Amino acid sequence: MKTRQLGPHLTVSAIGLGCMGMSHAYGGQDEQDSIRTLHRAVELGVNFFDTAEVYGPFENEILVGKGLKPFRDKVVIATKFGFRIDTTARDAKAMSGVDSRPEHVRAVAEASLKRLGIEVIDLFYQHRVDPTVPIEDTVGAMADLVTQGKVRALGLSEAGADTIRRAHAVHPISALQSEYSLWTREPEGDVLDTCRELGIGFVPFSPLGRGFLTGKIQKLEELGDDDFRRTLPRFSAENMAANASLIKLLEEMAEEKGVTAAQLALAWVLHQGDFIVPIPGARKIPHLEQNVAATEISLSADEVKRLGELLAPEKFSGKRYSDAAAAMVNR
Repeated sequence: MKTRQLGPHLTVSAIGLGCMGMSHAYGGQDEQDSIRTLHRAVELGVNFFDTAEVYGPFENEILVGKGLKPFRDKVVIATKFGFRIDTTARDAKAMSGVDSRPEHVRAVAEASLKRLGIEVIDLFYQHRVDPTVPIEDTVGAMADLVTQGKVRALGLSEAGADTIRRAHAVHPISALQSEYSLWTREPEGDVLDTCRELGIGFVPFSPLGRGFLTGKIQKLEELGDDDFRRTLPRFSAENMAANASLIKLLEEMAEEKGVTAAQLALAWVLHQGDFIVPIPGARKIPHLEQNVAATEISLSADEVKRLGELLAPEKFSGKRYSDAAAAMVNR
């Protein structure tokens, strides 16, 4: 497995594993099946695993800690804080607003360490920027955790370029995690340029468009009743039908290369820069193996350009998020 750098201190596999779907948002799965997937990821050379307190809530951190315990000295575990959590609700309904007050940062770090069963969090992200708390105060509290030996490196998620710069001035930021894929390119420009300039790694979540870019999800009815994607405008029946022709183009290009649509979409993301480490989710081992194999796909500059133009975001129908959720990103 090839490696890439997130900031000065974290060397990770060129592709990571987003663990959210194992217990949150997409229906989850049996614990033992998830643990087998985690173990297979390590066997394949994946050493970068992503979770968050709100996934479940709390259940995903417990799962990841349990599954990776035998490999603790070989893996980089990232988790996130930043939401107020309603412990009586599940999945997206558990998020009742943002909270990045310094005292909340400290409390979540302690709780996440216990749930994960580890002594230090390798990468601790602010999940969403809290507009009521100066980023300097939040990162100051995060930096204290580094000094105390409870956190190795700091990250932000879905932050804007100005916020990234202000945060980095308080303590080096190792990684920015934001949605990025063929159909979501919001970070291009100021955000990615800022990461390049400051030596910050970029971690795309949902690099397969929450599964849509795989070509395996074609109708709304294929999603479970409690699937988070049902709340997203792009996954309305009308927009999925409108976007089907673009996925057909992706599948045709993939066939030309002798790979799958998912692998081609991941390869495109990987070719955007050597500081980029996508974290596609995978609950099933065959999907995990397919994603890992995408790190070996070579694309020419012309192929990268052609793919990016054929599947330009403006050609897709539907917004990424509802207006309320969209208000929480790029702050």
